Amino acid sequence: MLQAEGVQLLCLTASSGVPLFSRGSTKQLPFSVIGSLNGVHMFGDGQGALLSSCETDRGAQVVWRVFRDSVMLIAVSSGGDSTVTERQLCRLLENTWNCMVLVLGQEELSNVRNVERLKRDLRSCHRLIDQLLDPGDDESVMGYLTHCADCLLPPNPSLLQEALDAFTQAADSEFGCLLIRGRVAVATEKWWRLVSQEVVLLSLLVCCMSGTTSCDYPVFLPVGSPTVAHRLLRFQLLQGVDVCTLCGPAPSLHHAQAELVGRFWSPLMETLHGLLAQTQHSPVPSIALHPDILALLLINRETSRSLSLPGRPPTVTPQDGVPLPSSSRRWELLRLFYTFAITRYFTSGEAAAPPAEPLQEDFSQGFCHTPLHCYLVTEECKCYGLQTPQHQLFLMAALTMPTFALRSIATQTLTSITAATGF
Repeated sequence: MLQAEGVQLLCLTASSGVPLFSRGSTKQLPFSVIGSLNGVHMFGDGQGALLSSCETDRGAQVVWRVFRDSVMLIAVSSGGDSTVTERQLCRLLENTWNCMVLVLGQEELSNVRNVERLKRDLRSCHRLIDQLLDPGDDESVMGYLTHCADCLLPPNPSLLQEALDAFTQAADSEFGCLLIRGRVAVATEKWWRLVSQEVVLLSLLVCCMSGTTSCDYPVFLPVGSPTVAHRLLRFQLLQGVDVCTLCGPAPSLHHAQAELVGRFWSPLMETLHGLLAQTQHSPVPSIALHPDILALLLINRETSRSLSLPGRPPTVTPQDGVPLPSSSRRWELLRLFYTFAITRYFTSGEAAAPPAEPLQEDFSQGFCHTPLHCYLVTEECKCYGLQTPQHQLFLMAALTMPTFALRSIATQTLTSITAATGF
């Protein structure tokens, strides 16, 4: 998570440097600083040099990126926030652009004819962009960083899948999804064929619509359909449970809500209530983890889906008296370890990522193979990462777990989760 008070996001026109919006930090940068950030990038561009990132002498990081020669996005992290990495800032800029395309379409952003009008139109993106800066209470959602869809695995998915397929077909669509607490429970085959970043942003957009029972929202798919809008119909079945579909002109919102929602989902209300209660603390309630595991992130590389599972409750008192990290701190540490591992070791699985950072460890220079395992021991926890052709597992354990046991426990955990769920 990128805490809003530590990161500021700036959007300007690429040609003239006119500010379009600023989100994030409550302490806004002075206009002179914004002008300097834009000016130094333009100067480098004029000299044939691409300025993509830098770090100040006070530890602040700045990342630039220009999209479609039209919009420049700049992310600035405060010098005191050492938990924000350059990779997170790069992902933030990429996600922000995709949010803008999702809401406004690529054509309007690529051909800026009226700057003041674009400023007004971009206000409709602010809430979605703010979600990228601060996802809220559910800190275990990591799709904005991994570009993999956050999922949960219901105990009996066949009933939900049949209801979703029938509901989507009745809505004259092939794209449907059931979200529980912002995670994909089941989705149609065509929904899974969307680019993973689109699935992540659509899930995030649905979460931004909480508070309304239904809505009809035009969206552009940043990769699949950046210039032609689709209708996103979203219905709240329960607090925290949403069903949505991408469709054409039909059906109307009123018809879908009055005729289709009740027909297909009313018989499953008891099932949804039970699933909501079961998954309140874990997306996979049936999995029993090793007691020393604090949290883990499992990524299916083939399907671009992920599971983030909490482990040992922070309220449990360790036998050796060493305090466990709080729930929010353990997710923060897991995100940092994920970033550490994929920028230094598991780089081959990041085809869609920005250019890889140079390896910082001298012994890594000249490696002729792709690392499959890595581990890290800190003052707060122990972390272990492993990579297979199909999966990546990032595991965080308490200090009480012997370091020599990390590999076997991580391998055993991966095997037990995939065997029990087929994930």
